[in-house]
Amino acid sequence: MTEKHRVFVSSVQKELASERRAVHDFVEGDALLSRFFKVFLFEDLPASGQRPDELYLAEIDQSVVYIGLFGNQYGHEDKTGFSPTEAEFDRATVAGKERLIFVKGSDDLSRHPKMQALIKKASGQLNRRRFSSIEELTAQIYASLVEYLTGCGAIQSRPFDAIACPDATFDDISQKKLTEFLERAKSARGYVLGPDTSMEKALTHLNLLDGTHPKHAAILLFGKEPQRFLISSEVKCLHFHGTQVCKPIPSYQIYRGTVFDLVNQAVDFVMSKIDRAVGTRSEGPVAPVTYELPREAVAEAIVNAVAHRDYASNASVQVMLFSDRLEVWNPGHLPAPLTIESLRVPHASIPHNPLIAEPLFLTRYIEKAGTGTLDMIALCEAAGLPTPGFSQEGGQFIQVLWRDWLTDTMLEELGIDERQREVVQFLRGHGRITNTEYQKAFGVSKPTASRNLNALLQKQVLIKVGQTGKGTYYILNSQGITKGSSRSQTAHSETNKEHRT
Repeated sequence: MTEKHRVFVSSVQKELASERRAVHDFVEGDALLSRFFKVFLFEDLPASGQRPDELYLAEIDQSVVYIGLFGNQYGHEDKTGFSPTEAEFDRATVAGKERLIFVKGSDDLSRHPKMQALIKKASGQLNRRRFSSIEELTAQIYASLVEYLTGCGAIQSRPFDAIACPDATFDDISQKKLTEFLERAKSARGYVLGPDTSMEKALTHLNLLDGTHPKHAAILLFGKEPQRFLISSEVKCLHFHGTQVCKPIPSYQIYRGTVFDLVNQAVDFVMSKIDRAVGTRSEGPVAPVTYELPREAVAEAIVNAVAHRDYASNASVQVMLFSDRLEVWNPGHLPAPLTIESLRVPHASIPHNPLIAEPLFLTRYIEKAGTGTLDMIALCEAAGLPTPGFSQEGGQFIQVLWRDWLTDTMLEELGIDERQREVVQFLRGHGRITNTEYQKAFGVSKPTASRNLNALLQKQVLIKVGQTGKGTYYILNSQGITKGSSRSQTAHSETNKEHRT
């Protein structure tokens, strides 16, 4: 492999310490960027007899990309009146380096006057972008570095799923799977091609051929053995009885096949491990079945991971079921300009693998309106469950669906007596309870109510909201027991929803 491009991160080290480290860890941990870039942070240098200004300016000369993170502070000024941040920017400018400028915050009024002047100088020479969170910063840096790699020819501009799959031929495509897709697409969306369409015509119409060679998307969608070409496209499903990853793993399955197979198998794995309630036939010939996690929400999380993952990564999608939650991990990142926050409001649909997304849309596995995360949120809230969580950690995007972890088995393990179980049941129906309400509902004295509520706090079944007095109330702890911390600590939020995200 060719030598990696060096990236120099410039900023006031103390003010933006967490942002600097986040940039380093993000680039070094991303499956794509880590193949091409190595990040330099001045604080990682070992002790040296050289002057600091000589060291960092020499590092700029050896780097190909300069990233400037500008905050409120200007930094220590040398005898000429310049800070290292401005000196680094000027050196990168003179040396003709690729310069990427990111300004923290939208308000410049609180910035040091010299930092305001530096931002103005940089803005006069090139485009600069603003960010308010580390997630926004890393998303923008990803887009900028990929654009740089594309511009210098280091990577192809086409998405991975649109590139021809090496050594793959028509013989590697399953006619049976393609026919099944055409039948379903015709029924679900009125797709123009019928099940009797030839393989070549069907693949051409879906833009899945590069000349006469199947693209990666064709193999992932309709391949006889997709993992023969793309080993990490499998899905790993793990079931843990507790709330932590630990061995032995009670149930561990690795699923292989097309993207349709992977989604179906992973969803079935989860649904087979969670609780369900079977109703009566009073409303129809078939008894309704209600699962503790909405099947549609589980399917949405898994199809999101399979459809939008980075297939160039050596990592696989992981579906992990714990006693209190379902976690779905996929290698990849949110495409700019999407952020974690934007997933909770109406947003654009920006598929990472557009050629894979189209057949999933035609078969109603996904929609094109960017409503997937909103549907997950609505489904969970309608079922009385916590709001799903979304996060980006290094090169992994993580979705979390919270379960009702207070099962009969768990209550028994925690030593919850009958009176305490009545409190849990009360809160499931009412959402919250005060000490006074406890006394009235169960006909006990204030000391007894306080003693029982405190016992449930200590066992991390309840969360206390508020400090003391009339404004204090209790809610169910929706996210399970956390080792090393106490869920009985006073919460700073007034809504259960905020505790759940």
